Amino acid sequence: MNLCKVLGSVTSTLKHPAFAGRKLMVVQPLDEKQQPLGKSFIAVDHTSSAGPGDVVLVMREGGGVRQILGDKTLPIRSLIVGVVDEVDA
Repeated sequence: MNLCKVLGSVTSTLKHPAFAGRKLMVVQPLDEKQQPLGKSFIAVDHTSSAGPGDVVLVMREGGGVRQILGDKTLPIRSLIVGVVDEVDA
């Protein structure tokens, strides 16, 4: 799991069918002090309804993502699984 900040959303008219109807978000990894860490990437927002500025938990392991979504064939690697209310480091 990675702690990330949502930077914004992604709009795409053409995409792989696995992404149809799914909300795509650009997220920035954060360290334990909530400072930017590494490059941003795209994650699917599963059910958290996260928006720009939210701190979220992102699963970045394809096998776990496919288990959560219930489809062993999905080409989705990163999934937002929750919104973080507070970090106490």
